[in-house]
Amino acid sequence: MKMADSKRVIKNPILPGFNPDPSIVRVGDDYYIATSTFEWYPGVQIHHSRDLVHWRLAARPLNRASQLNLLGDPDSCGVWAPCLSYADGLFWLVYTDVKRYGRTTQAGVSGASLRDFHNYLVTSPTIEGEWSDPVYLNSSGFDPSLFHDDDGRKYLVNMLWDHRPGRNRFAGIVLQEYCPAKRKLIGPVHLIFQGTSIGFTEGPHLYKRGGYYYLLVAEGGTGWGHAVTMARSRKLTGPYELHPDVYILTSRHRPDVELQRAGHADLVETQHGEVYLVHLCGRPLRNRGRCTLGRETAIQRMVWSEDGWLRTADGAGVPHTETPAPALAPHIFPSRPPREDFDGPELPPDFQWLRSPWPEELFSLTARPGYLRLYGRETIGSLFRQALVARRWQSHCFSALTKMEFEPDSFQQMAGLVCYYNSSKFHYLYVSRDKELGKHIRVMSCLPDQLQSDAFSPPELIPDGVPVELRVEVDFERLYFAYRLPGSSWRRMPGPLDASILSDEAAAPGTPNFTGAFVGVCCQDMSGARCPADFDYFEYREREYRVDPFAEDSAAAEN
Repeated sequence: MKMADSKRVIKNPILPGFNPDPSIVRVGDDYYIATSTFEWYPGVQIHHSRDLVHWRLAARPLNRASQLNLLGDPDSCGVWAPCLSYADGLFWLVYTDVKRYGRTTQAGVSGASLRDFHNYLVTSPTIEGEWSDPVYLNSSGFDPSLFHDDDGRKYLVNMLWDHRPGRNRFAGIVLQEYCPAKRKLIGPVHLIFQGTSIGFTEGPHLYKRGGYYYLLVAEGGTGWGHAVTMARSRKLTGPYELHPDVYILTSRHRPDVELQRAGHADLVETQHGEVYLVHLCGRPLRNRGRCTLGRETAIQRMVWSEDGWLRTADGAGVPHTETPAPALAPHIFPSRPPREDFDGPELPPDFQWLRSPWPEELFSLTARPGYLRLYGRETIGSLFRQALVARRWQSHCFSALTKMEFEPDSFQQMAGLVCYYNSSKFHYLYVSRDKELGKHIRVMSCLPDQLQSDAFSPPELIPDGVPVELRVEVDFERLYFAYRLPGSSWRRMPGPLDASILSDEAAAPGTPNFTGAFVGVCCQDMSGARCPADFDYFEYREREYRVDPFAEDSAAAEN
């Protein structure tokens, strides 16, 4: 076995921004990580690497209505915790589609918690090829994972949901055999693991090594108490004994480390026998304690100890922002350009939309070549047909801007630049019109932590028939909007706004908040006329912190 490269390091997170619940697989010299996408379409992100250091977005496999229809799925429902594996010349992808979240899972709740989640399987001979239509598996819980045993048999594990009052809703991990020939689960269901005292047992993965079956699960909830738990058994169906340390990775007792919320993990072994664990994490804003970048994916070097148990390379069991790189040749992918001019017929890969498997109802890149055209649809925050196209925040400090042409006829038509988390958390710089004011621009904010949940800036009049540039500057918890008309300088809107509301943590207890902040463009037409807005380009640039994000504009104007 070759040792990890002591001079080269992997910098965490390896997948910055909203990329939670990682599942990793190696096929030959290629590594792939699948992550959750929730209500964002297409479903599941798969990243590719050849050195575990550098990653590129390779595919979003659930991209048509026969595979995935998220219309009506609540915020932070939809596609949860995919598991990616490879066997028999095929990639196997299992995932959950959550249709109803139900009531809070907080301790002490005595009522029922009714949820609807359905687990499916799709396959493909290649990552970037066309994936099959889904095979339905079960609906007994979420976080399914497919284990391929060395005798050729296959087994599905998932967490078991118990909706009954007074019960442990995270009721343990169940296992059942899957028959590829019959395309369904067969045989008895076995409850193989009931978890530890910190509860919320979920995210199972099975492995086989040295005559043992090893079970990896996430526990403690996906917040500050998150942890990775390991157990093992000589028999697939158990009983499973706990790791001597119980939790092999966690930051639940380490508020000093940068990577918080560490949990929901998966293992991979390199060509040379080195072991790595990928896991989700969060990087909270230091003065707000909120993770605007959502749950991200990090990786840690692991070792098998002499007692046959897995531990972090340093034995500390906490996540680090740097970990030794494997003994693999560096493989760097070309970086994406910061500016997209929408010159092609397809949406650039960094962008997604919400819920609908019929994007042609929401936007077009061919109706006006060189522009992204959004068709005004339902209200911002709609759970159905919302014309919103956006990309992830991947840094705490960035600048984004776009140029829009939009001629609304009424107050029911709006379009602009948006920083969006979900239907109850966003900041929106938009253009509209009403009979009294005429065409104008203003900011609408939806605030989850205020007594009055909506807030508006005073409207500012802008002329008809000219494009307007829209801009946002984000520096940790501070968010500023600005706009510019042809021949004019940038005009800053009132601010700063609180960027920290665009996070899992800014929410009422018990509500689902599992995604991350996006920045993009959107268009609404509540009259039903589908008034379009055209966007010439979209630019996203990560940068260092600026005390005054507009200082460079002032200096340029003086010169």
